[in-house]
Amino acid sequence: MRRRSGDPMAGFDALPPPLRRWLTEAALPWSPISCRRLWMRRRQAGASVEEVLAALDRAERRALERETGNPAI
Repeated sequence: MRRRSGDPMAGFDALPPPLRRWLTEAALPWSPISCRRLWMRRRQAGASVEEVLAALDRAERRALERETGNPAI
């Protein structure tokens, strides 16, 4: 069993507000650390907030498709 370093809620609270909102509405239990990593990488590449959120939506849709074995419509 692995122990977490730090406070997971503090990590969540430190996220940008649009990303926090996305996580609260996500269908899967995403890690705030992995979402922040994707957020930072995309934003540094010049993506808008909307583009990053769309990328997260696509990632979630692919994950759900893998989980269920059915392509999402």
